[in-house]
Amino acid sequence: MADRRRAAVLGFPVAHSLSPVLHTAGYRALGLTSWRYDAHELREGELAPWVAGLDASWRGLSLTMPLKEAAFTVATTVTETARVTGSVNTLVRRTDGGWDAHNTDVRGLEAALADVGHDGSATLLGGGATARSALLALGSIGVRRIRLALRGEARPETLRLAVHAGLAVDLVPLASWGSAHQGGLVVSTLPPAAGELAARGLGQKRRRGTLMDVVYADWPTPLATAAAKAGMDVVSGLDMLVYQAAEQFRLFTGEQPPVQAMYAAGRQALAR
Repeated sequence: MADRRRAAVLGFPVAHSLSPVLHTAGYRALGLTSWRYDAHELREGELAPWVAGLDASWRGLSLTMPLKEAAFTVATTVTETARVTGSVNTLVRRTDGGWDAHNTDVRGLEAALADVGHDGSATLLGGGATARSALLALGSIGVRRIRLALRGEARPETLRLAVHAGLAVDLVPLASWGSAHQGGLVVSTLPPAAGELAARGLGQKRRRGTLMDVVYADWPTPLATAAAKAGMDVVSGLDMLVYQAAEQFRLFTGEQPPVQAMYAAGRQALAR
């Protein structure tokens, strides 16, 4: 089909990804019948040759771990957001056949946190690529001080980004982060296993504030369950996922994304 348009999510593993569900729901809602969105499992060393073999029908790529840093090697241009976070989750096909690298995770986090109150400070659990996106998003919504809870040493690139975002950082051990939390906004970028450790660190004390956990599968996570039991409001990672996917949808298709249709499809898929 000459006018077909293709996009996909790439990573390893990728079978769990909701991205095909979200993007396909968007195509269906807008009647974009020539568009198709798939999933392909790729490791870091496989990305460059795979991308080099794509034909002109390919318009966009969504990237998950472990490809968010490897994507810099295939990019023609890199947005400022992707550069400062050191993380690319989106490649958009250029008219000259090259690829523009973006980070839509920051936009997803900003939108998910837009209506969440804070007192100018927040606690961030984790210090990897998603945490760097979270630092930028938190700075953009007015947070100025971060308690950064980690299992080990802070990565230099994470601390540099905090400075770039105008954030003062206090480092606390992940295992005991709850003792430093007196209330307010908490954002967890931890994988599920580390999230269980963070849940234990929350303890039995009643808490005020909001937890946003970027994990969306197997919801609620142990951390989300512990936070809700302690009295906190909880925001699922589905919110971030949908908003970042909606921005990818706009970049790939040039159309305004049907966010509610995408969100409904995500909720339905998780309920199955």
